[in-house]
Parts: sequence; C-alpha cells; structure tokens
Amino acid sequence: MLKGTLYDGTTYEPATTENVLAALAGKDFFWLDVDDQASDGTVSELLGTHFQFHPLAVQSAERFDQRPRIDEYDTFTYLVTRGADPQHTGTAEVHCFWTERYVVTVHRGDACPPIARARQRLEQLHHSTVATPPQIVIVYQIMSAEVDSFFPVLSKFDDRIDELEDDILKAPTEAQLGELFDMKRSLMEMRKVIAPQRDMMASINAGVADIPWMTENASRYFRDLYDHLIRLADEVDSYRDLLSGVMDTHLSTVSNRLNVVMKQLTIIATIFLPLSFLTGFFGQNFSYLVRVWITPTWSFFVLGLGLDLVAVVFLLYYFRRRGWLGGPTV
Repeated sequence: MLKGTLYDGTTYEPATTENVLAALAGKDFFWLDVDDQASDGTVSELLGTHFQFHPLAVQSAERFDQRPRIDEYDTFTYLVTRGADPQHTGTAEVHCFWTERYVVTVHRGDACPPIARARQRLEQLHHSTVATPPQIVIVYQIMSAEVDSFFPVLSKFDDRIDELEDDILKAPTEAQLGELFDMKRSLMEMRKVIAPQRDMMASINAGVADIPWMTENASRYFRDLYDHLIRLADEVDSYRDLLSGVMDTHLSTVSNRLNVVMKQLTIIATIFLPLSFLTGFFGQNFSYLVRVWITPTWSFFVLGLGLDLVAVVFLLYYFRRRGWLGGPTV
C-alpha cells in the first residue's frame, strides 16, 4: 500500500495508487511525497514502472544513509539531500525526482521534518504570486529546511561545550571525556553531510550541474543556501577544534591533579624518611646504646622525640622555602 501525500498546487490528498496514476495521466503539475518505509515496497515499482525513472536512480532511492549529490538524466533530475539527524532516526534524508510536470520525494518515517516544513512554507506561499517554476520552489524549500535544521543542533553544541569546559575545570570525570568523544563523533558525521551538500550547491551555482527550469530569481535563493552551508561547515570545523581544546584541557587538568597528589605523597614520604632512619638507628640492639644513650630518662625526650621533631620542622621549613607548600620560592 502506497503511503504519502499528493499535492496538486492547491490541496493535499492521500497518495493512493489510483490518485497517483490519475495525476500522472493528466497535464497539471503535482508533487508526490511517499514514505518508503511504510509503502511495503510499492515505491520502487511505482518509480520504475509508472514514472519510468532510470533503474540506477530507483536503486539509489531504495537505499538511505547516502552521500548528498545531484545526478542529471535525460528526462529528470535526481537529488539526495540530508539534514541534521542527531538521534539517527533516518527521517532527515530526502530523495527528490523532478521533471517539468511533477516532483517526487521519497523519505523514511511518518515524521519527516524537512517535508513538513516545506509543506508549511508552500501553504504560506499559496496565495502569493511566485514567478519561479513550482518544481524549483519545492526543491528549494526542502533543501532550505534541511540546511536550517543544522543551526539549532550546532547551537546546542556550543552551549554544551561551554558547560563541559566549566565543569572540567571544577572536577574532571571519565563521563565528561566520554561525552566529548561522542560529540566529536557527531560533528564528524555532520561534516560528512554538510561538506558534500556545500560542494553540490557550489556546482549548481557555478553552472556545472545543469538544473532544468532554473531562473535568475531562483539562483539567488540557491546562492543563499550555499552561503548557509559555508557557514555551517566553518562552524563544524570551529567546534571540532574547540572540542579538541576542551579534551586537552580535561587531560591537562587530570594530569595536574595527579601531579598534586603525587607531590603530596612525596612530601609525606620524605618527611617520614629521616624519622624511619632515626627510629631504626636507635632500635638497634647495640650494648653501648643501651648502657649510655637509651637507659637515661632524658634520652626518650631528646633522642626519641626531639630529633624527630627537629627533622620534621626542618623539612617543613625547607619545603616552604622551596615553594613546594605554596609559599614563595627562594
């Protein structure tokens, strides 16, 4: 069963097979949008048999998670465009076929944000006069919705990076480092989507890709999309560098804290080193020590406690003079 919508320029109706074939047999322009996941395999048959699209294009429309691109055929143009998909739902990818009489879009999932936003914009333009051919308007609105979907995601990235940087300076944790790696991986995935679309839009604006029914007025809108894609690519690169800096900050903070702990343990071990020597020396069972030094009462206070106290005070004074305890270095 075919699931989707059919737009005839004024209203939307269910995209049943009968309605699609009737629109295809007519002479008026229409836009067919179908959900590949819910159409039980009828999309490929419809595209190949009734619309007679090239088998390579139909085969490409069956596979999602593709690189954005534009292909020119004899009777139609095929385009793959993608938007932000942080949850990996697959609903932000749209395959477009368009000719002089119709536009066919294939997406996956009931809720496709770019298609919904394009429909909303078309409804707003319904009563206005648009000189641009409708197929160019529809393709532009879909691509514009795809491109604009990246900005809120990157804005959240910016806010989260600032929060992580502040938290890392307070108390670095392994969870923060794992989140940084996940964010960096997400940025790399977005770059794999944005960079090809930027190159594709550059080829369209430069005339390398011949877009049918492209007017001078429409080309201005596509140049604006190209500017947005350049900005997105620059932001992704900037955030990737910023994430690398935050990761370095995390590692440096952890290393500094480890150095502080090791410094404290070293100071404690150094203080106990002479004490261990003194107690070990006077704990030896030499008869001379027992008869002369250890037997009197004063030896306990002078040798047993006094030397240990003098050693501790001297070491603390020395560490303080060296600045190891936070004091000035001399």
